[in-house]
Amino acid sequence: MASTASCNCAVAAIPAIPSSSSLPYLRGISKLRLSSLPSHKFPARLCRNSSRNRFHVKSSYAGTNVRDGLESIDVVADIKTEKVVVLGGSGFVGSAICKAAVAKGIDVVSLSRSGRPTLPGSWVDQVTWVPGDVFYANWDEVLPGATTVISTLGGFGNEEQMQRINGEANIVAVNAAKDYGVPKFILISVHEYNLPSFLLSSGYFTGKRKAESEVLSKYPSSGVVLRPGFIYGKRRVDGLEVPLDLVGEPWEKALGAVSNLIRPLSSLPGSDLVLASPVSVNDVALAVINAIGDDDVFGVLTIEQIKEAAAKVKI
Repeated sequence: MASTASCNCAVAAIPAIPSSSSLPYLRGISKLRLSSLPSHKFPARLCRNSSRNRFHVKSSYAGTNVRDGLESIDVVADIKTEKVVVLGGSGFVGSAICKAAVAKGIDVVSLSRSGRPTLPGSWVDQVTWVPGDVFYANWDEVLPGATTVISTLGGFGNEEQMQRINGEANIVAVNAAKDYGVPKFILISVHEYNLPSFLLSSGYFTGKRKAESEVLSKYPSSGVVLRPGFIYGKRRVDGLEVPLDLVGEPWEKALGAVSNLIRPLSSLPGSDLVLASPVSVNDVALAVINAIGDDDVFGVLTIEQIKEAAAKVKI
């Protein structure tokens, strides 16, 4: 039987409808679920896009010139499901991403060493919190069925610690996601500051760049790297809320108001420490949500591109 689609799909016929007088049947056919259709064969195109867990069904029946008198019937079903795994989901940025994903109806799993966080809001109950370390994770518990892995892993410490958490941990996660066939990987990295090279050679920056390279290498057309600068919001540290927005938000607005005036200064070494615009943690989360749902988003997103992407998402 000739194939009508580019993918290798099972094809066969739905049982014939007895007559054109079966009006209730005709009215109801557009509401058919895939699970209610015969499992053996299907007439038209049933194709799975392996990168997004989407199914498209289009069925066409013969026109009015056939002997049973049936008119043409088209049945189209487009089903899309998303399951994201957030590495470090109980942290400052990770929890904002989990919250935004839940608000968009996305199935969310978080893997972090601390497991379930003590955060307010009913959204917390809608996340599957898995305690664990990326280096020793039971990936069978979190990755099957995932459409996107989002890593917020990163931190400070001595050189060895920063290389391990910013670089090696993310590289392990990228390769695990690739091995399990996860279609997309999103990494929260750091702005490319115009600092002296001896400062950029620290384990924090070199670790992040190694992780970026792994993402863009293993996911050349679906890997996303976000490079925010200072991220502000209400951050909880040891049960206390640190209002970083009291600094970050006015700073962001002030820079926005004089952006044309300060642009020539951006070429000065180290100027980014002051002139790189802060980014709201909510904007980072919304930019991630935008990247999850848009297959045309891949590669490196700068601070301004993060803000532009966030503006496209409404929650």
